[in-house]
Amino acid sequence: MSLDIPSEDLLQVPSNGPSEGRTSRRAKNCSECGMVYFDDELIRFGDALVCGKCKPLFVQKLKEGVAPAGEMVYAGFWIRAGAKFVDGIIFTIVALVLGVLGNLFTVHVIARVILQNVFSFMLGLAYTTYFVGTYGATPGKMACGLKVVRPDGERISYARACGRFFADILSYTVLGIGYLMVALDEERRALHDRICDTRVIKA
Repeated sequence: MSLDIPSEDLLQVPSNGPSEGRTSRRAKNCSECGMVYFDDELIRFGDALVCGKCKPLFVQKLKEGVAPAGEMVYAGFWIRAGAKFVDGIIFTIVALVLGVLGNLFTVHVIARVILQNVFSFMLGLAYTTYFVGTYGATPGKMACGLKVVRPDGERISYARACGRFFADILSYTVLGIGYLMVALDEERRALHDRICDTRVIKA
C-alpha cells in the first residue's frame, strides 16, 4: 500500500512485540514508479529500491541490459569523439561563411588574422554556451543522443556551460590527455567534466 507523504519524513510505527518498544520505518520512493512505500516494503537491487509491482519489469530490464528508470548511462570516449567531430564540421562551415563576409570589410592582412581569431573564439564560446545552457547539448551531441548534466541528472546553467567551454580548452591544450581521461574514468568524465562537475550521458 503506497503512502502519499514526503520520502524524507521519518515515521514511527510501534512494533508487535511489547518488549521491543518502538521501531522506525522510513518512507522511500520506488526507483521505477516513484510511488512512496515504507522501506521494508521495498526490495533492494544494488542502489535501487523497487516495489513488488515493479519487480518483474525491473528484473526483466536487468536481464535485457536496459538501464532502469532514473539510472544515468554515461557516454563513452568514441561516441563523445563523434559528437565533437560533428560539432567541428558545423562550426567550421559557419566560421568559413562568416569569415568570407568579414574579409569584404577588412583589408589589412594582420588585422584580418587577428579579427578572424577573435571572432572564431567568440563564436565557439557563444555556440557552446547557448546550446548546452539551453538544450543541455550542442548540435553534435544532439545528433549522437548525448546530454550534459549535473551529477544528479539536472541540467546545467549558462554560467557552468560557459565555464565548461574554457575547461574544454584546457583538456585540449594538455596534449589531449584531458579527453583520454574519459576512457579511464568510471563515470566517463573528461578533465573539463571534473573541473565543472558535469557528466555526459546518453539522453
